[in-house]
Amino acid sequence: MKLLLDFLPIIIFFIVYKASGDIILATAVLIPATLLQMLYTWIRTHRIEKMQLVTLVLVVLLGGATIIFQDKTFIQWKPTVVNWLFGAVFLGSHFIGQKTVVQRLMDANIALPPQAWRNLNIAWILFFISMGIVNLVVAYTMSEEAWVSFKLFGMLGLTFVFILAQGLYMSKHIQNDTQK
Repeated sequence: MKLLLDFLPIIIFFIVYKASGDIILATAVLIPATLLQMLYTWIRTHRIEKMQLVTLVLVVLLGGATIIFQDKTFIQWKPTVVNWLFGAVFLGSHFIGQKTVVQRLMDANIALPPQAWRNLNIAWILFFISMGIVNLVVAYTMSEEAWVSFKLFGMLGLTFVFILAQGLYMSKHIQNDTQK
């Protein structure tokens, strides 16, 4: 359910774009859809994750710029900016604090050796950087319609495959409680 809720604004953006062929209109609908998603999340859980908050701010800023300037470039850059920011945070966690971001998010539920946590974090850094680059390649070399489809299906599909690969990697390194 949470995954559907997280992707609901993107799905709405996609539907509006496909129905209208207008990326500015789709962006104008994306902003309140994202705000409503955050409001719903807050009402249900009384918390908003930092990643959701960053995404919201960028949707409002870059989506707003798209509407004000009537220029799709701003909204097309949003996935790249989000991914590169997350990549920078994951990279920074190698140098700040005792644990990487991945370990902080998951070590309460999974025990892995320190090197496995570092490797996972590096994989996420590379994934975020790559996703940002791929988004720009699609945005600048393919049609607007292809980019809109990629934003929903391509990015979701690549993320799903990456998470599966992470799961396989973790399954090979999981330690039981006596090995901690």
